[in-house]
Amino acid sequence: MHALPFGRGTLEFEAPSTMQVDTAEPAPYPPLPDLGRAVAEALRSPLGSRPLRELARPSSKVCIVITDITRDCPEEALVGPMLSELETAGVPDANITLLVAVGLHRASTAEEKVEKLGERIAKRCRVVDHDAQDAEALVDLGLTANGVPIVFNRIAYESDLLISTGIVEPHQYAGFSGGRKTVAVGVAGEKMIAYTHGPVMLDHPGTRLANLEGNPFHEAIEEIAEKAGLDFCINVVKNGDQRICAVKAGAPKPVFAALVDVARKVYTVPVPHRYHAVVCGVGYPKDANLYQASRGPSYIFFAPKPLLEEGGLLAVPAPCEEGAGRGTGEERFFQAMKDAPDMPALLRESRSRGFKPGAQRAFVMAKVMEKNEVVVVASRCPDVVKAMHMTPLATMDELFAHIGRRFGPDARVLIVPHSLQTLPVVDLP
Repeated sequence: MHALPFGRGTLEFEAPSTMQVDTAEPAPYPPLPDLGRAVAEALRSPLGSRPLRELARPSSKVCIVITDITRDCPEEALVGPMLSELETAGVPDANITLLVAVGLHRASTAEEKVEKLGERIAKRCRVVDHDAQDAEALVDLGLTANGVPIVFNRIAYESDLLISTGIVEPHQYAGFSGGRKTVAVGVAGEKMIAYTHGPVMLDHPGTRLANLEGNPFHEAIEEIAEKAGLDFCINVVKNGDQRICAVKAGAPKPVFAALVDVARKVYTVPVPHRYHAVVCGVGYPKDANLYQASRGPSYIFFAPKPLLEEGGLLAVPAPCEEGAGRGTGEERFFQAMKDAPDMPALLRESRSRGFKPGAQRAFVMAKVMEKNEVVVVASRCPDVVKAMHMTPLATMDELFAHIGRRFGPDARVLIVPHSLQTLPVVDLP
């Protein structure tokens, strides 16, 4: 019996006994026995920085940039102790803004803010959503050394103390996500998101999952976070059981470096060969819409070494109760995929004319789907899936029957329960 995360629960299924089925899961890594104590220790002994209570003054305007509902970051456990640190420094709650880093995704609901922060924190502080398209709410900070426009949230930039939260895990463009990305992309203006997510950046060979060397996306967001004035961050790493196994706080660069070291140990998984099909688990909150759920297949496709045999299949079980997604970026993703006659045409059009932020997910998926089939299993929106040139199937039994027809009864299949937090590396030259 196999199991994948599906919504807030699990999806159990049997694979055909004739198929060669392997499972790739993050390496065992002990969870923190007491998250609260670990967060307190991280704040007491930050990396490369004085503690928050020493950075803040009673008159300080403080902005804490937090992740949105699409990121499963334990905001309440991180923000609560930081508020205590700021209270010790004499900063009144009225001087603190919690800024939700929605990027170009939809605004978060009141219920989602409570889910992320807990009712006490959500009521205690001002909580606002970033708006990447509101010119009045943005500041233009010029260009990075490589010409990336820096357009940034005004509340964050004008604060005296800018803090961010985040999860360090493999990221398809940045190499690894983390607190600097929460700020550099999550509260950036549309102009900056358009540039960093454009075809020139995404076609660069260095812009790749788990790669930091020569990665122009990584270099851009690091410089943007610095110029925007990110003073302090607190980040976590999750293990294969989705429990926090590491937490660090302090200056963004040393925090990121320390947690990338942990993340590589946790997420890198050797596998013996390439596969005809890979089944990608994503789970809640990523499987709420197709924009986020499609990251599973694209992460696997852009693994450090190719995992699929030529013309292989990538499947993701996802309920997708929000369809393609409800934000501006998600709508652009849907429209670009739907309007394309085929994937090569979508790639040609994107490279010749560019695209608006959000449609970069269509560009990425076109790269995946140019030579590989993508199947979405058990979605509540099969018509949307089909309109976007993907294959909707109702059950895992249907999926394995489909794999058998395409690749034979002895097909090689890899199951990756946590595809966004796993780096399967083929043990081949």
